[in-house]
Amino acid sequence: MAVAGLGALLLLLMAAAAPRAGQPVFQPSFIHMSGLRVNSFFHGNSSGVNFYIILNPIDEETGKLQVSNCSGSKTAGDWNLSVTPGMDTSKVIIDLTRNLQLCLPNATDCCTAPLCVLETLQVLACHDSVVLAHLLIQAEIYANSSFTGNVSEDASVIPNQAFQPLGPCPCDLTDGACDVRCCCDRECTPDLKQLFNESCFTGVFGGDVNPPFNQLCSTKTDEYTPDWFPFLCVQSSLNNTPFLGYFYHGSICRSTPRVPSFKIPLQTPHAKVFTGYSQGDPIMTEENEYFTIPQQSMAGQCVGNAPVAYLHDIDVKCLTDLTSYKEGLPHDVRINSGTGDFIQQNVIYRTIADMGKFIAKSESLPTTEILCQNVTFAENYTFICKDENIEGINVTVFLGRLCDGEILTQRFTAKFVSLNSNNAEELSGNPGYQVGKPVRAANMNASDTSGSLNIFQPAGRGLCTSATDTPVLFGLDSFSGCILEVGINEDCTLLRGNVTERLNSLIQATHVGKRRNSSYSDVNDWVEIIRLDPFNPNTSVSTGNLKGICPDIPANLNIRIIFADVGAVQGIPRQEILAVQISYSTVIWQFQCGLTCENTVSFLPITASVQFIKVPAQPPIPMTRFQINYTEFDCNRNDVCWPQLFYPVTQFYTGEPYSQCLAKGLSLAFLVFLAAILSNPWFSKVWDNFLI
Repeated sequence: MAVAGLGALLLLLMAAAAPRAGQPVFQPSFIHMSGLRVNSFFHGNSSGVNFYIILNPIDEETGKLQVSNCSGSKTAGDWNLSVTPGMDTSKVIIDLTRNLQLCLPNATDCCTAPLCVLETLQVLACHDSVVLAHLLIQAEIYANSSFTGNVSEDASVIPNQAFQPLGPCPCDLTDGACDVRCCCDRECTPDLKQLFNESCFTGVFGGDVNPPFNQLCSTKTDEYTPDWFPFLCVQSSLNNTPFLGYFYHGSICRSTPRVPSFKIPLQTPHAKVFTGYSQGDPIMTEENEYFTIPQQSMAGQCVGNAPVAYLHDIDVKCLTDLTSYKEGLPHDVRINSGTGDFIQQNVIYRTIADMGKFIAKSESLPTTEILCQNVTFAENYTFICKDENIEGINVTVFLGRLCDGEILTQRFTAKFVSLNSNNAEELSGNPGYQVGKPVRAANMNASDTSGSLNIFQPAGRGLCTSATDTPVLFGLDSFSGCILEVGINEDCTLLRGNVTERLNSLIQATHVGKRRNSSYSDVNDWVEIIRLDPFNPNTSVSTGNLKGICPDIPANLNIRIIFADVGAVQGIPRQEILAVQISYSTVIWQFQCGLTCENTVSFLPITASVQFIKVPAQPPIPMTRFQINYTEFDCNRNDVCWPQLFYPVTQFYTGEPYSQCLAKGLSLAFLVFLAAILSNPWFSKVWDNFLI
């Protein structure tokens, strides 16, 4: 009976997860609720649709969902239903109106048990007594036992860790109660502290965040103190303890940090800013201002006044509508070439023929009085460079017509090419890869050696039929995928072949370039892609007479790229790719449907992941037999490191300038040598003879 009830519940959940195409539906259609409010969306025309909420729609005897009818209201018990209608999507909000505080003595309207709400709700969308869609909610809400009072809106002030530890009482783990043996807990009354005052937690975990460490001269005790302790102890203030929250503010033996080239000071308009560009320098205009192109910020929003850095390619997409559209920098602005001369932009205007690739969303508007305007759909900048100077700039502007209510996806690109390159290869001041640059690929088995290494870029509903590809960017781990529609009568062998073919279409290459400037004519500049073939689609796997189940579907493509730092160019690491491996992970696909499985389709998600693994350019030096056997001399495993006895006079000590450290060390060595001589008995005899 329990198995039958579980099967009925699974069929109910699958029916909610796989609606029929074109049918009104709640998304999500099943919600496990643990808070005071949940939201769902009704996809479909809400004109004439009424929404009702039903409490406990499951029959207690059979455990099945009762037959729904369009009767009820927007309130049921302690629950309230509100709907915000839209054009094709309506927002449905379900709120709990009762109090969730645990009951105090002689209190009412509160929770008598920690599990305060355990109920099942059903929301119906009805049109003329016909049920259009269901929303099932399982509410499991616990009472709020951690706070009883008004919440203050004052922001928490985090103390400066350079002067005060962030956690003044680490053993205070329970809010509003006294923790036993935690003497720094402010919730412990003096009477309670008397019970464990002699057994408090010691050290940092007991709240003593400023204990003197063993090497401090002020911690000398008569017991277990070696004779050499006064000679090797450390004189330091307690504010410099290595425990919680303290940091040493001393001089460091290093040169003044280099100011980023992107923050060069602005000069007067008549002064010459610089004589050439370096990688990362901002491109300057004739008015001695930054040349800007709209770019995405770290928050994902597009910024219109973002400077363009030399030799840094740009490819961004920005969403805008007619009301928020703004024109960018005028194309008649002249650019500093790097030699003090100014060059004019070569601009070409073109008209967009297929605007469907740029219009992300269009609402249905009246056919009269539609406000439209010619705007910029895309701008492509090509900087022609030679050494440290810019020789020319070509700009292609694509124009189109944007109407009110439409959302435009603008695209801005900037590419730097070399003047000496015939095939317009991308210029790079560093021959190695830079983070965010596309990984170069080649197909050595084809006449056209250019290849591609891509991952999915979903669009629309996320189906594989509408998904596009995007290049793999160096140094950026990524995970993407799309959804494949599969029927219940799908042949497993054919399904494996289709999935494998779709994933293999992302890898149109046999080799990957070691460097950013790898030449197609030199085979040594490329590394061969190691392929671990998926499950053989021609091999049949017995699944019995079950229909809608296919094991060993290679639905996950794994791309692993191993790289290393092999040097540096002008202080920037030079990174090269050492190896590339492609493998597949298999899944068991099972058809999912509702109460009826006729004329429906199920979904199979296929994914592609990219992982960059950094390894040392040279293998690490193996440990000697002495280091393996005598671990007490290993500084990484012990608190006392004998090999670093003279650490203050080595270059690894950064507490003071190296010259001062060396002078103090030599002075100390001289005093020790002098003390050893003066303490010798023969010195007293020589001194007596000298006096006589």
